[in-house]
Amino acid sequence: MDFSEVVLEFSNLIDALSGFLYTYILIFLLLACGLYFTIKTRFIQFRFLSDVFFILKEKGQKEHISPFGALMISTASRVGIGNIVGVGVAISLGGVGALFWMWVVAIVGGASAFIESTLAQVYKRSDGEFNYKGGPAYYIESALGSRVFGIIFAISLIACFTYGFNGLQSFTLTSAFEVYVGSEAFNEGSLKIFIGIIVSILVAGFYFGTSKASAIISSVLVPVMAFSYLIVALVVIVLHFDAIPNAFSQIFAQAFDFESIFGGFSGSAMVIGIKRGLYSNEAGMGSAPNAAAAAHTTHPAKQGMVQTLSVFIDTLIICSATALMVICSNVENLKEFKGFPLVQKVMEGYFGEFGLHFISVAVVLFAFTSLIGNHFYAEANFKFITKNKIALNIFRITAVFAVFLGSQVSLDLAWNTADVVMGVTAIINIIAILLLGNIAIKVLKDYERQKKEGKNPVFKASDVGIHNTEFWK
Repeated sequence: MDFSEVVLEFSNLIDALSGFLYTYILIFLLLACGLYFTIKTRFIQFRFLSDVFFILKEKGQKEHISPFGALMISTASRVGIGNIVGVGVAISLGGVGALFWMWVVAIVGGASAFIESTLAQVYKRSDGEFNYKGGPAYYIESALGSRVFGIIFAISLIACFTYGFNGLQSFTLTSAFEVYVGSEAFNEGSLKIFIGIIVSILVAGFYFGTSKASAIISSVLVPVMAFSYLIVALVVIVLHFDAIPNAFSQIFAQAFDFESIFGGFSGSAMVIGIKRGLYSNEAGMGSAPNAAAAAHTTHPAKQGMVQTLSVFIDTLIICSATALMVICSNVENLKEFKGFPLVQKVMEGYFGEFGLHFISVAVVLFAFTSLIGNHFYAEANFKFITKNKIALNIFRITAVFAVFLGSQVSLDLAWNTADVVMGVTAIINIIAILLLGNIAIKVLKDYERQKKEGKNPVFKASDVGIHNTEFWK
């Protein structure tokens, strides 16, 4: 068996594992968890939407991130591969009906997002004079009293972001150049290897450097490209507004194409939509709480509500905008393209060469900043496990290698690998928030009580019987 056959066998194994995870476990676990917390919180994702806009008006202390600032950072960082390429992949593989199931994941997942982000706020810890750290690894250790369980989650998140997501980001960045030289020349020539080497060298400088440089680059590039993309999408939708009713008709019709669903459930609009919805908004997966813990607020429930709004913005607005641009496109033979090349052709159809170059540059920048951001996400969890410098440097070397390897794999292997490690991470976090959900419910009830009394809610952990927090004593 030669190397290509080994790669093919491995790709088939990952594909089968991805299909099993989502068809038999996550499709039910994600929806059941979201519905459970939707009922337990009495539809928190809708009831307090008006409160979120008041929360966003609150001014943070000078040294800390305000609720509005946290939302802007979260939204800007989310706009990228999941919202653009992920939607293209979803439509390529599951049809336009996949968008409906992305909506479902966002709507019910909003309640899960509230729970996990509230828990992250409750159990956040000091990370310097004016900074906080936290996330599932921390609330698992503190609230469940199990460092081992916390380490298991940290390992899963490291595998997800370093070897799954960053492999996918590298693949997407590299594939952005395919449309310019042709599929055959790109896959058989040396350009693909050359780009992989260059990207690996560039990220190595950030991985072995300080996080300050990556923070500066991300804070400048990501918001500019994110809002530029939204403006372009809005222009397209306005200009093709008459085609929108038919687009929604197609979405609903294909979402419930039961003949297709039972003919191949793992490749149905439902399963594909749930996969891509989870990748895009990350609701219930356990990644967003790492960022939610860093925000400054007077009550943990406030940040949970802001996180719910962020999920809605991500999927209901931004992913929908991408999907509508694809569906309303007049470009012929779109079925020949899969993933990002599909979106590139659509943008070229709308805006000519400008559209092609714009979306290519945007995704390259999104992917590169994600390669940097994902690593520091993973490194924070690595430091939860150990602060040994030798181990940390070995981890960084493997992270650079994962970037190069990701640039050389196929579309199916890149997405299926990301789906598998993402699914495992989500399962671990969902188990944790199901065990700890009642704590977040207590925090929510405390918020509601204070609101009824006409107060601006301020949290004190002991008032709700929580005594193992570091920050809210």
